[in-house]
Amino acid sequence: MKVLSVVCVVACLLARPVLGVSGLIGYGIYPYEPPCAHACQRVLSSLKLQCSHDMEVMGMMHGPSGMTSPQCRAGDTPYLTTLAWCMQTECAKFNLPPSKLQIFWEQYSTEDPTVAPKWDYRTTLFEIHEPPTQELTKGADTLNFTTLVNPKVYESQYNALTAVYRENVVEAGFGIAILVAAVGVPLALSCLGYVPYMSGVLDKIRPYLVYPSTIRTYQARPLPYLLGNVPTIGQSLYILAFFLLNLILTAVNYQYKQPHAWYPNLSKEVTAYIFYRTGFFAFVLLPLLLLFSSRNNLLLWMTNWSHSTFILLHRWIARICALQALLHTLLALPLYYPAEAKQQYWIWGAVATVALMVLVFASGFYVRSFAYEFFLISHILLSVFVLVGCWYHIYDWIKLTWGYETWLYAACAVWFFDRLVRVARILKNGLRRAKVTDLGGGYIRVDVNGIRWGLEPGNHVYACFPTLMPLRPWENHPFSVVPTAFLRPSRHSSISSDNGGQVAAESDDVDVEKHKLARRVVEPTAQDGPTTTASITLLIKKSTGMTKYLQAHDSLLTLLDGPYPNNSIKAVLRSDRLLLIGGGIGITGVLPWAAHHPNVKLCWSVKETAKCLVEELDGALSKIPEKDVRVGGRLNISELLADEVNSGWARVGVVVAGPGWLCDDVRAAVVTAGKNGKTVFELGVDAYAW
Repeated sequence: MKVLSVVCVVACLLARPVLGVSGLIGYGIYPYEPPCAHACQRVLSSLKLQCSHDMEVMGMMHGPSGMTSPQCRAGDTPYLTTLAWCMQTECAKFNLPPSKLQIFWEQYSTEDPTVAPKWDYRTTLFEIHEPPTQELTKGADTLNFTTLVNPKVYESQYNALTAVYRENVVEAGFGIAILVAAVGVPLALSCLGYVPYMSGVLDKIRPYLVYPSTIRTYQARPLPYLLGNVPTIGQSLYILAFFLLNLILTAVNYQYKQPHAWYPNLSKEVTAYIFYRTGFFAFVLLPLLLLFSSRNNLLLWMTNWSHSTFILLHRWIARICALQALLHTLLALPLYYPAEAKQQYWIWGAVATVALMVLVFASGFYVRSFAYEFFLISHILLSVFVLVGCWYHIYDWIKLTWGYETWLYAACAVWFFDRLVRVARILKNGLRRAKVTDLGGGYIRVDVNGIRWGLEPGNHVYACFPTLMPLRPWENHPFSVVPTAFLRPSRHSSISSDNGGQVAAESDDVDVEKHKLARRVVEPTAQDGPTTTASITLLIKKSTGMTKYLQAHDSLLTLLDGPYPNNSIKAVLRSDRLLLIGGGIGITGVLPWAAHHPNVKLCWSVKETAKCLVEELDGALSKIPEKDVRVGGRLNISELLADEVNSGWARVGVVVAGPGWLCDDVRAAVVTAGKNGKTVFELGVDAYAW
């Protein structure tokens, strides 16, 4: 089914030519067909006729001049007879049927399909009473009698048309290959788990390729100097393979033909073809960029790859796209600058390239971490400039005739689909009123009634509070979801400091007794009103942006876009043992897992200032028999994993949510334990990537 879905996506992209709207060169669009006839027409297009008018020629790198109108060509006998004779003699070498030549004659002989020539093709040939014998000289500029075209001039035009057409067919095929590879690899790798005998192989591979970071233990944490997040080894292999695919397909399968009417020497011809291909590949990558960054990414629904993985790949594909666009721009300079620099298509192309380069550099971690809202708004605006610039770049160049707009249609379709689904999710959830409780210490609890999402673990929601910041009502942020019912204490509940669930400090010098939570027993009374499970809770730590304005409120207008999955949960839940590791507010990311596995151990460390959070979650913690809650101390991750290995569990699922350093420590410990022991580890990292 997943492979079929890829085929459907590509088919939808290429189905437009079947519907008569658009397509790609060689896939629904066939310009210069037949090339022999087009070459004849182009040999004559620059010649003055008796009815021509002198005017400034405003041209691009190819195409006829505009000094002769279609009406003039339609009625000029020497032009029509010379064109017909050239077509008959040159196209005879290819055994083309007269009907195909007649079609060309009707559409292209006057350079305007709406202006018909005074004779059809066969009639024009009958008007030639004697075969022409005089040949046009190479430098001729006027046509006033029936003549033979210059063989060298015809050859250069024929070479130009066939070579450029071939290059466009090649790059269209390569573009489809890039698209299929980018989409197909996640699907294919996700399907490996369903192949017989592959499960054991994948278990051995994960500690070496899937889990470890490429650079030391940096993954959720950014590199020093805010250089960005490091991909895992598996992600790096995907990025490297994708880069090499782009590099190889940019460098191979060129064919050169001299003499060439557009490019007088081999050097310019080679430069031109690389120029074509880099620009085309930049267009191909645009829909991929938007797909990988989408919340409603089809690949998220069809694969076991996480949203954070696709966000990371989105950034790297954006860099490759910017590199292709930059190469396209730099190669244009020796070919067409300054002759074309004032043309509208050139200006819009420059706008798109500059916007793309600024977008890439303004999306670095240093910008996202210090001014996320600025990054978000500028990201959207610059993306619009890129798409609009690309659109007018091709429209002002050759209108919508060569299929480049197909990639823009695909990019816009991905963007609108994502936005429409977001709106649909918000409408489905409806306008909600949330109760906001200030827990102290910078922690906030938000309860939203009327939402029935169940207890499925690993979900987050984008919450928007329009009245919180009236000048930025659209601002929203992702939060882990905990069903409110799970936070209610059991009818007979307690939290103690025994081995099954201690509240302790890491240091032996700390008085353990002062960290004990009071035993709480909850008995239902007759005064208890009816309860409902239709409610979700968001536990939030105040930070910069929207969250710092959250205060106690009994009825705060709330919009919810979600729920969205963080990671695939099936493999983790199939484990014999589930180890949940939380740090600080990350407890919200691991709590729902406890209700979905019969053999769970929760380990949670918080700062002293977050003791209010521990007290608020008393009811939920009481439902987890085996737990280790530490206030004011850190967990020893290596010891936790060693205990699970020594217990003899064959497969242990590890889910971590919390600060970046904690997620990276757990990742590194799982890699080490997975390589050294017999226990198989399934790792889930709940760290949202910004």
